[in-house]
Amino acid sequence: MSASAAERHVPVLADRCLELLAPALAEPGAVLVDATLGMGGHSELVLRRFPQARVIGIDRDPQALALAGERLAPFGERFTPVRAVYDAIDEIVAEHAGGSVQGILMDLGVSSLQLDEAERGFAYAHDAPLDMRMDPTEGVSAAELLATAPEAELRRILHVYGEERFAGRIATAIVRRRAQAPLTRTGELVDIVRTSIPAAARRTGGNPAKRTFQALRIAVNDELGALEAALPRGVESLAVGGRIVVLAYHSLEDRAVKTVLARGATSSTPHDLPVELPSHAPYLRLLTRGAEEADEEERARNPRATSVRLRAAERLRPTPDHLRPTVPRSAA
Repeated sequence: MSASAAERHVPVLADRCLELLAPALAEPGAVLVDATLGMGGHSELVLRRFPQARVIGIDRDPQALALAGERLAPFGERFTPVRAVYDAIDEIVAEHAGGSVQGILMDLGVSSLQLDEAERGFAYAHDAPLDMRMDPTEGVSAAELLATAPEAELRRILHVYGEERFAGRIATAIVRRRAQAPLTRTGELVDIVRTSIPAAARRTGGNPAKRTFQALRIAVNDELGALEAALPRGVESLAVGGRIVVLAYHSLEDRAVKTVLARGATSSTPHDLPVELPSHAPYLRLLTRGAEEADEEERARNPRATSVRLRAAERLRPTPDHLRPTVPRSAA
């Protein structure tokens, strides 16, 4: 942890995020929840741009919280760190903001910190223990998952979360290998993936282990389960006029975001009625046309922006009672 958070992290689509959040954060007393704090890049920009606003930063990674805390210390009580999985966003807002906030930012996926710290086991480019837990004190590591999951479950994880064409081959090879000795190192997994994928398919698309590592990380941290629970709770935590901005990097993440925001922006009046029922009118307004992407200049400057998809919405009114979500807590 020798380098500072500011030196290690360039926030993605920062100007666009601030532009979208600005109308909600300009008033005195405005509160933003940075639901995926990471190393605090977006939060620092918010605290500088909106001097009357404060930020509640959520992260399950204690190392990220420590680095972000150092970065944001100059802002004093305007920054509140919370160690938690962000599917508890409604409870955190109730405790620290009295029940509603003016802004929510979610920057999904793995953080620069987790990729840069080789010993965390997120990166396929460095040999390290197979861990991949965002909170290294909780849950099942990647090594434990690979040791215990049935072959069919491994195949599903790799196919669904990694969109890996050769998921069956890789899952079979993992099961064959673990029967001889446990898989404990990232280098061992990289070798298994490389030998499982045909040579012709390895010539394009970068490191052939990329999709497998992505899939295992998502599974280990129940990232999609946490997101699917956090999105509706986040929307319910927004005050009228509040705005939510979400940066997704995976097609399944983006689909979940699109579904929740589109549901709020669509009338629930039955199609066979000639007029819209006031109680069924949309409670969200979409602020982007589809998903926005980073331009070529930002992609060249910040490789993490290559796959980003940004969506945003504004709360128009309270959610109608018949549409209020009931979402179980994530197991992460």
